[in-house]
Amino acid sequence: MGANASNYPHSCSPRIGGNSQAQQTFIGTSSYSQQGYGCESKLYSLDHGHEKPQDKKKRTSGLATLKKKFIKRRKSNRSADHAKQMRELLSGWDVRDVNALVEEYEGTSALKELSLHASLARPEARTLQKDMADLYEYKYCTDVDLIFQETCFPVHRAILAARCPFFKTLLSSSPEYGAEIIMDINTGGIDMSMFSALLHYLYTGEFGMEDSRFQNVDILVQLSEEFGTPNSLDVDMRGLFDYMCYYDVVLSFSSDSELIEAFGGNQNCLDEELKAHKAVISARSPFFRNLLQRRIRTGEEITDRTLRTPTRIILDESIIPKKYAKVILHCMYTDVVDLSVLHCSPSVGSLSEVQALVAGKPNMTRAEEAMELYHIALFLEFNMLAQEETAVSQYAWAAELSNNY
Repeated sequence: MGANASNYPHSCSPRIGGNSQAQQTFIGTSSYSQQGYGCESKLYSLDHGHEKPQDKKKRTSGLATLKKKFIKRRKSNRSADHAKQMRELLSGWDVRDVNALVEEYEGTSALKELSLHASLARPEARTLQKDMADLYEYKYCTDVDLIFQETCFPVHRAILAARCPFFKTLLSSSPEYGAEIIMDINTGGIDMSMFSALLHYLYTGEFGMEDSRFQNVDILVQLSEEFGTPNSLDVDMRGLFDYMCYYDVVLSFSSDSELIEAFGGNQNCLDEELKAHKAVISARSPFFRNLLQRRIRTGEEITDRTLRTPTRIILDESIIPKKYAKVILHCMYTDVVDLSVLHCSPSVGSLSEVQALVAGKPNMTRAEEAMELYHIALFLEFNMLAQEETAVSQYAWAAELSNNY
């Protein structure tokens, strides 16, 4: 099944033409008279073929004078007596204020050194690109099969539709779960290994094989005409998070432990649900991956597929508060931690917030929120979020320490 090249727009750069000898570029400058500080506009041509020697000498001497002024200014900054300036600044301060400033400097320095050592000791967290590569290799939670040259390629409908206009159109004609789609590619010279490399590129943004054919401009042009040119991986994954096309799982939150263990119960007991994709949450979190695989082994997944309903995962809000769920999902799709989500919607409540109000506890600080989110990331085995939250909490502590003084 092919696609018309006219369906996919291509960006092109405008061509600039004309006689190069007729083109002339000027640079505008201004000179200031010593008496009236009047501005006199001058234009210097870049073509110095007919420049007079005295004019060239004037310009050279002027630039040299300006250079000397800049050098003199840099030298004066380097030779400044910073200790004297600090003494003058603190001369009117109270001794307690000076001690507080010294303690703040010492604490900031220690925090910086601690952060450096922690970064060196911390193992490198897996990025979105690496987890997407594993998702394509190990085929977690696939929902459609592509048949190319009598070979089956299990893939994920949502990811291919978000990354490629060709697959978005193709998959929309076969909405059923586990559909088998025969691939008919018009571009010549595409064999099984090259088709696999193309799928790997859609998952990760880079080709997974070294093939000289990928250096052939003609083949690349034909592929872009037939499949369309995808955006960067982070842009398309952000779009997938925003619009949740082909979502197949919903996250619900409850404080009823019996309801959580049974994975069912009265729907009115559940809080607001959040949509997601099994492929993404299983690729980013071993906790969710093991949970979904257990549902497959127990046969619960077959029921969802038969009824064509999204899988519902009920989470205990005393362990994973609902207010952090959107931050966690956003990081899974983008590798970016956005704590502003916690405070942008006053309607989003959670059990932990209610418990804090009943107990008379004040609102949590940014550092406390970051630390709580860090422990949740460890529970979910989502290392990228845990690593990012370590940096966020350190920054928040430093900011709060600065505000205290």
